[in-house]
Amino acid sequence: MKRILITGGSGFIGSNLVAALYDKNYDITVLDNLSEQIHGKIPEASPLFQSIRDKVHFIRGSICDRDKVEEALRGQDIVVHYAAETGTGQSMYMVDHYTRVNIQATAMMLDILGAKKDHGIKRILVASSRSIYGEGKYLGADNRPVYPAHRNEMDMQNGRFDLYDVLTGLPLTLTSTDEESLIHPTSVYGITKQVQEQLVMTVSPLLGIEAVVLRYQNVYGPGQSLSNPYTGILSIFSNLIMQGGDINIFEDGLESRDFVYIDDVVDATVRAIELGTASGNVYNVGSGIPTTVLDVVRHLKRVINLNVPTQVTGNYRLGDIRHNYADLTRISEHLGYRPMVSFSEGIKIFADWAVAQGPINSTYEESIAEMKRRGLMRQIEAKIT
Repeated sequence: MKRILITGGSGFIGSNLVAALYDKNYDITVLDNLSEQIHGKIPEASPLFQSIRDKVHFIRGSICDRDKVEEALRGQDIVVHYAAETGTGQSMYMVDHYTRVNIQATAMMLDILGAKKDHGIKRILVASSRSIYGEGKYLGADNRPVYPAHRNEMDMQNGRFDLYDVLTGLPLTLTSTDEESLIHPTSVYGITKQVQEQLVMTVSPLLGIEAVVLRYQNVYGPGQSLSNPYTGILSIFSNLIMQGGDINIFEDGLESRDFVYIDDVVDATVRAIELGTASGNVYNVGSGIPTTVLDVVRHLKRVINLNVPTQVTGNYRLGDIRHNYADLTRISEHLGYRPMVSFSEGIKIFADWAVAQGPINSTYEESIAEMKRRGLMRQIEAKIT
């Protein structure tokens, strides 16, 4: 099983996976449309594409193009399905596009395989996301699991961002989110990833194909796009710091995410490709540690060695969650995965790389303006101290 197709394989995670599999002598095919949002205006010159071009059989095309997908699937043993639109905020006003790319294209790929009894595919890995959980897992005062719904907008307008037990009115206690936790996405992106993984897990066994789902947390590291405003706050904040610009932090800055370094993500993915114990399972892939937005800013300003003005605005985006970090028990027991790179180590490597690139023109401000125009970004009325 050495012939592998990676859809979206010239992206950040895909290109790093290509490098690891190339060193293990895999015969790699990549199907990718070289999106301008990821690769820039001259995508063939992008560092991500340049890093894989001599290591793979490259097919330029959309995951929505049936002929291209049929061509890419031919003769493969394994599929790693990365091709998708990402970004929770953007998904809220590009609903049809996200649905076509993330859901319909996956359904089409399964249709293609279903029509070919001799397809040869033994295993499909689909890249899912922590966004399918919506808010993470919490504990009530009596230690019962609680899965909060959308936060109340009136509370957020008054600077009340934390989550409370609707039964007791007491604050909820954050705990790690395991794979058996309630799935209740709060964004269109999260919904598309939920349906995508359900399609693969439901249909693949009927086609004689093993299915594996990897629910990635917030992946970061050298090579991720510094210009794409939907890549994440590490790219956004590092760019702003290098430019000497102000950093405006949403909510109170205490919202947290699970940041996992790219090398650890690749390690988990290779294990899921190669180990028989992965078949039929869903796995969280993360660091297992929550990091607040304020801590991210402090780390970046320290390692980049520039102190720029920082304002905690209290502004918020509709659909954003408060907290989520991964329980890694299952992937540790099944696949022997343990994250090796701490956040303090990883962010230093990332920041050194970002500084070497220099400030990059970004459409971040335009993306914020678009969110405001569409009523998805709200300005708080209460003062945050």
